[in-house]
Amino acid sequence: MNPKIKHRYTGEVLFEGEAGMTTRQMLEKATASKANLSWADLYKANLSWADLSGADLSKANLSGADLSRADLSRANLSGADLSRANLSGADLSGADLSRANLSGANLSGANLYKADLSWADLSGADLSGADLSGAKNADLVIARTRILSEGDLIGWKKCKNNVIVKMQIPSDAKRSHAFGRKCRAEYVKVLEVIGAEVGIAQHDGKTKYRKGEIVKPDSFDENWQDECAPGIHFFITRIEAENY
Repeated sequence: MNPKIKHRYTGEVLFEGEAGMTTRQMLEKATASKANLSWADLYKANLSWADLSGADLSKANLSGADLSRADLSRANLSGADLSRANLSGADLSGADLSRANLSGANLSGANLYKADLSWADLSGADLSGADLSGAKNADLVIARTRILSEGDLIGWKKCKNNVIVKMQIPSDAKRSHAFGRKCRAEYVKVLEVIGAEVGIAQHDGKTKYRKGEIVKPDSFDENWQDECAPGIHFFITRIEAENY
């Protein structure tokens, strides 16, 4: 039986591949033939390194898909569900991501040059190292980034001498918004210290961050309106931490 790409809701066949084709090969062929893959069901598909430049994947279900290093330049992904998708290192330059659901997506190192991010949901997305230059509404997207209320979370903190700390906020750690776009956690686990062996907090000059260690302040206050309330302050994106 030949593999098929179907409509995510109606089950209608949008494209039929050839026997033995992988999902990636089938999608690349569909893209090359300019097939309309709007509303396609590609849940958790393995599309790593796929050439999907210019593909019409509007409103497609790509939740949990592996699109790492994929070429999605100029692709139409408007309204697509890319929640929890792996888009690390993907080329999304010039792509239409308006109203796309990118919550929890891994966009680390992705090329989003001149991408349209109007009304996109990037809550909990990892934008570390992503190129947002020229992206439409990039500032608004970052401003709307929200802290996840549950589950593990990756955060970024800027310490003295421009040292950047990558940290994990464990699922059982209390967390809240802080002031503006900053967030706050009850405790964190240090995953990586970039630029030095040890990161030293700017606010007190004493708290130290070392890879593999748990850092927990004496107290934690969930009052987001108090910028100086106790807790580990961090940003959801590395970009914001670096620019702080």
